[in-house]
Amino acid sequence: MSITVDTADPSPLGTADPRDLVPADLFGRLAARISRDHAVEAPMAERIMSQALAFLAACARHRGAGLTPSSQVDIGWHTFLLYTAEYAQFCARVAGGFIHHRPDDDELGAMSSPAGRADRIAATLAAIQAAGMPVDTELWDPARGGDGATRKSDCQAEGACRTEAVIGSHCSRTL
Repeated sequence: MSITVDTADPSPLGTADPRDLVPADLFGRLAARISRDHAVEAPMAERIMSQALAFLAACARHRGAGLTPSSQVDIGWHTFLLYTAEYAQFCARVAGGFIHHRPDDDELGAMSSPAGRADRIAATLAAIQAAGMPVDTELWDPARGGDGATRKSDCQAEGACRTEAVIGSHCSRTL
């Protein structure tokens, strides 16, 4: 697998900080919700939300790349979905259309092999970096508390992004 990163535009989204993709007060509410709902300290909740925003931005910019959130990053995505109006505005601005997240009961699927999952995580991290965003490796590394290899997604051409887990989900983008 070969991925080329264009460093000519290190921040194609206009920011290198995922927090800047949403208003500061919204970021604070999202992080507080994660902290409360998942019993994590505020700094960890902020890291989770920051990586969820980076993941969504990368997914929007790299449709068809087969990107994968870790379960910790997925917590941030699920939390953002609770704020439907703000989430819709974010999607329109960053992705050019709404990024849907739907339940998916398909427990197995094409990426059930450890090697396939590892490739998806590597592609996701490269896409986040290519979008000019930092990667918080602890939230993605199974050995350090992340479990990115337990989930898979496919941000397919035509704007569909699919994420699966034990009871997974998928998202699709509409214009």
